[in-house]
Amino acid sequence: MIGNKELKFIKLLFIVAALWNLTGAGFGYFNTAYTFQNFFGRELSDPLFYDIYKGAWGTTFVYFFGYLIVAHNPLKHSGIVIVGAIGKVGFAIKLLQLYLSGIANSVVLIVVIGDLIFMLLFIYYFLILYKAKEDII
Repeated sequence: MIGNKELKFIKLLFIVAALWNLTGAGFGYFNTAYTFQNFFGRELSDPLFYDIYKGAWGTTFVYFFGYLIVAHNPLKHSGIVIVGAIGKVGFAIKLLQLYLSGIANSVVLIVVIGDLIFMLLFIYYFLILYKAKEDII
């Protein structure tokens, strides 16, 4: 059984995770060309690349809703967290690779560090579930 203090922490964690993703989506999805310019130091002029890049940020916008669902009932929706964690790690790794290869600017490190911090917090969430003998998925 998860204690009240831990449950409040978990709910707050996923509200903050939702807001983190909403912030990213706000920049990336709703101001696509500006975000691309800041991340990569070049203009996003190709319509196909524009749509692909915007679509990637659309996924971030979807994560916003997923984390709100988890915040509502974190004991029931651990599968969403697994999918979200995989997405966060994949996105952070790709952005870090782009930065290390000189393609992306240092501003991407904000996303990399933020997503990796959330990944660690998600691991903590699963440890809480495990210790409380709660079902995972």
